[in-house]
Amino acid sequence: MKLSVFTTMTDPESRNDPYKEALKCYEDLGDELIVVGKDWPKEFSFDLIGKIFHEGFDKCSGDWVIRMDLDYFFHENDLNNIRKFLSTNNNSPAVAFPQYQFFTHDRYHIKTKLCIALNKKKFPEIKIDGGGDLCQPTINNEQILHTSVPKINTPIWQYDSMFRTKKIIADDRARFARAWNRYFNDWGDRGGGTPEEAYAAWLDMIKIKYKKHTLKMNLNNHPKYIKEKLKDLTSDQFGYNAFGLQNEIKRDMFDYIKAYKEKYL
Repeated sequence: MKLSVFTTMTDPESRNDPYKEALKCYEDLGDELIVVGKDWPKEFSFDLIGKIFHEGFDKCSGDWVIRMDLDYFFHENDLNNIRKFLSTNNNSPAVAFPQYQFFTHDRYHIKTKLCIALNKKKFPEIKIDGGGDLCQPTINNEQILHTSVPKINTPIWQYDSMFRTKKIIADDRARFARAWNRYFNDWGDRGGGTPEEAYAAWLDMIKIKYKKHTLKMNLNNHPKYIKEKLKDLTSDQFGYNAFGLQNEIKRDMFDYIKAYKEKYL
């Protein structure tokens, strides 16, 4: 089985993306690594995201293709298991992975299950143009849902904006809000097109999401690729203490019960 991994990368230095660490992880996992999106324009329409994802999928020559964002990682202990699981599920168009979402290194939430592994050899007609964000895989215009494909008990570790400053986040969220507005003609939950509006909407969303981060994680148990970068976080980066939310967010028993049900049941 040949396994391809593709990702998008646009000016990762200025966006504080952990791209060097991510690419090393992807190289260890796959037989082929494809990077697209280097010429992504600053101002764009939201449907461009799915188009660039599909460009990456098209360029991959593997039997299976895994799509990764630059804040997605796998643990080094799971790489062989991923390949084995894919090779034994050749009749499925996709495999779904649970997503561990981190804002700070010490706790996480199982955000969702993502169909990021796609069986290109047997299902070459797969497109990446579905879902509410136009970025999810489809076959014959029907979205491939995690409920209809095999689910591997191996997580994606997502480090959501953890290495970014407030300014980087505000500018980036505004850029994507404007892209959303160009295509959908509304702002959705993205606040507005200015950095101030977009950052305020993002922070409101983070406060709700971080309350769900009840599952604990020791720093030494993170993937080896990202561990040192987590240790080197500085106070101006979101992942240092979630801009103060680490000591402010109050969680109740319901949050803990729901999280443990999601993880163990």
